[in-house]
Amino acid sequence: MTARGWFLFSLMGVVWGIPYLMIKVAVDAPLSPSMVVFTRCALGAALLLPFAIRQGGLPTTVRTHWRPMLAFACIEIIGPWWTLTDAERHLSSSTAGLLIAGVPIVGVALARFFGDTERLGVRRATGLGLGLTGVGVLTVPHLTGGDARSLAEVLVTVIGYATAPLIAARYLKDVPTLQLIAPCLALAALVYAPAAAVTWPSTMPSPSVLAALATLGVVCTAVAFVAFLELIKEVGPTRATVFTYVNPAVAVAAGAIFLDERLTAGIVAAFTLILAGSVLATSAAAPRRGVRPALRNPGGEPPEPRPDRGRARAR
Repeated sequence: MTARGWFLFSLMGVVWGIPYLMIKVAVDAPLSPSMVVFTRCALGAALLLPFAIRQGGLPTTVRTHWRPMLAFACIEIIGPWWTLTDAERHLSSSTAGLLIAGVPIVGVALARFFGDTERLGVRRATGLGLGLTGVGVLTVPHLTGGDARSLAEVLVTVIGYATAPLIAARYLKDVPTLQLIAPCLALAALVYAPAAAVTWPSTMPSPSVLAALATLGVVCTAVAFVAFLELIKEVGPTRATVFTYVNPAVAVAAGAIFLDERLTAGIVAAFTLILAGSVLATSAAAPRRGVRPALRNPGGEPPEPRPDRGRARAR
């Protein structure tokens, strides 16, 4: 890990750990989920599109890859960002952040449908079990409190966050970062513009709400996407995803400090189980006996790592 790698890693641990706090501030204002998602996407697109256009070839890229880009936009942004935002109208930011921590676990399971033939093994299967147990510890108290719909919305978000990276790794790996993210954000902004216009607040939101929206669009969207993909280039896809284990701790701490959300024993237990499960479930399988490790290439560098099919973002 280079100094630049550690900086990007630390940055990602924070910028994708605080969206839950910002979303909670916005929906408690109250702003509609469509308004929040539109503002977030519009700000991100406005910041990134000029750079994507300056790179050149953006129309060609969109025409060539429009199908997987459309799928990525729907599954990563358009669907999950709305369901997560709507769910936080009834769930605490800490609970939402911890549930999203299950993305790597779901990613391991979904990777089987994308051609992953790697044997799970005892360690990864144990990780799946621990992670699901942690999710259960976190969700059971909410099932009796009328939050079943919100939990289902978070589940939709988790599935989307786990699926979209698999699509990107398989079909969009040759698309430049900005030329993938900027059009997807612009499309999402267009989709939510009508609903945002209908639910536009009649009075100006408070400075704290405006700051939360600006942070969502600028820091948690534009900066975060660029930093994440630069981190992948710097340290490889496998190491880059380790920051997803830091996000839940940031989300819980932010909720406790700024929103006075309770830090209960159940939350601590759930966090421990989900964290342990995610680490085990996404760990590399041990090499089989009698199989020689891959040789280095003639240039002395290790072989290019395969895309991490369990990659996930806590946005």
